[in-house]
Amino acid sequence: MASFNDTIIEQFRANDGVLGGHFEGKETLLLHTPGRKTGKVTINPLVAASDGDTFIVCGSAGGGPSDPVWVANLEAVDGPVTVEYHTDTVKADHRVVRPGRDDDWDRLYGIWRAYWPDAADYETKTDRKFPVAVITLR
Repeated sequence: MASFNDTIIEQFRANDGVLGGHFEGKETLLLHTPGRKTGKVTINPLVAASDGDTFIVCGSAGGGPSDPVWVANLEAVDGPVTVEYHTDTVKADHRVVRPGRDDDWDRLYGIWRAYWPDAADYETKTDRKFPVAVITLR
């Protein structure tokens, strides 16, 4: 997966945050999160659905059996994270929203699901309900 992500990150940066191919026409951002165990910062390209002045990203892992590592890492961060959006690198506030724990999960996941057509396919691959994160650029 690192190789795929590295290619997407390269394209994102080379094209001022605009991606083509499968991601054409969709907002994306690069989320920087420190590892909760290692402290090493990883960068994850994520499809970002707009919700007013925030973005919703999803821990779908393409329908994989467990949450992507970035979700737990984000939950462990106390304070802002770094996000690349278009040509800007900024700090962002965040919160992870989980099904069964947070009342607004249905609404937020619904926004992301409607924005990203692959979500329906991801849902067929697992019984897991995907956490979402609300990202607010500063």
